[in-house]
Amino acid sequence: MNHSTPLSPRLLGHLSPVRHRVLTTAQLRGHGVTTADTTERCRPDGPWQRILPGVILLRPGPPTPEERLHASLLYTARTTAGIPAQPGSGVPRASRPPTDALITGLAALALHGFGSAPPLVSLDTIDVLVPRLRRLRSTGCVRIVRTTTLPDPTFVAGVPVAPVARALADAVAELGDAAAVRELLAEAVRRGHCEPRSVVEELTAARLLGRPHVADAVDSLVAAGRTTAENRLYRMVYEHGLPDPVWNVDLRLPGGPHLGGVDAYWPGQAVAVELDTRAPCQDADAARSEYARKREHLERLGITVVRVTPRGLRDAMEQQAAVVRTALMASNDRDPAAYVVVLPRS
Repeated sequence: MNHSTPLSPRLLGHLSPVRHRVLTTAQLRGHGVTTADTTERCRPDGPWQRILPGVILLRPGPPTPEERLHASLLYTARTTAGIPAQPGSGVPRASRPPTDALITGLAALALHGFGSAPPLVSLDTIDVLVPRLRRLRSTGCVRIVRTTTLPDPTFVAGVPVAPVARALADAVAELGDAAAVRELLAEAVRRGHCEPRSVVEELTAARLLGRPHVADAVDSLVAAGRTTAENRLYRMVYEHGLPDPVWNVDLRLPGGPHLGGVDAYWPGQAVAVELDTRAPCQDADAARSEYARKREHLERLGITVVRVTPRGLRDAMEQQAAVVRTALMASNDRDPAAYVVVLPRS
C-alpha cells in the first residue's frame, strides 16, 4: 500500500469521526493495513503518527484533547469493546459494554465540569485508572494509576470516567499546591458533585491525609459541607411546610448534665433533628458509639431523634421532610417527654 493511498471505505463507512483518526495497530490490521504499511506511514514526514504504543493517529500535527483521551483509552483498555464510539456519542448506559480503564485525576475533573481544574487542552498528562494487576506502564501522555477495586464508571460525553471522589483523590495525590487542592475540594462540595464524606474516604484510602496541606483542605471541606447541609435543612423545613423549630441548640436536664447538641428542635413535640456530617476518621468507632449513646439517652427521656444525612437532604429532601413530619405527628401518641432546658449551642 502506498502511503498516500486512502483507507478503504470499509474502514471509513462505520467508524465515528474520532475512530477515523485514532486506531490501534490491531484495528488497522483488521482493516487490511499491514504492519509494514503502518510503519511506512508513521515515518517522520509521513501522514500518520504513533502517539502511544500500538495507537496510531491517522493525520499529522498535534493530537486534539479528544484524540488524546481516545488514544489513552485505546492504549489502556483490555479490548476496544470498552471504548465509546466517540465522546458525546449518546449511547444509552444499558447498552455500554464494561470497561476496565477509566479517565481519572485532573482530566476526569475537567470532564466532570470543574472550573478549578485545568482544561484538557492544557494537560500534559492524562491519568487512567486500571486494575492493579494489569501489565501496563506510564508512557507518553498517559500516567497509569492502579487500584485494587475499579469503581463503576461515570460516563461523561461518552467517556468512561472515575467518580468525582476517586478522581479528586488521584488529582490531589499529584498536587503540592495547597490553594489548588483547597479549591478543587471546595468546588466538589459547593457544586454538589459529591459529599465531603465520600471525598474524605477516598483521601483516607489513598493515605493522603498525612500531608499537611491536604489535611488543612479537608478541614475546610468538612466545614463547607456542614454549612451546605445546614442550608438544605433550613430549606427542607420552610419549603415543605414544617413548623418552625429552634435551631442549633444544646439540651440539658435542669441542674443536670449536658445531653448534647442538635441542629433543630421542636420543644412542644420533643423532636430533635441531627445532621450527620461526621467525616471518616481513625476513631470512627468511638464517634459512632458516642452518637449512639447520646441518641439512646435522649430517647430514654422521651425525645425522638431524627438523623438526616447531607446526601439525604440533597437527593431525597421530600422523603426526609416526611420522616420529620411523621415524628412530629406521632408526638401526640407518646407519653410526655422529660422537661429539658434548651440553650443556644456553644
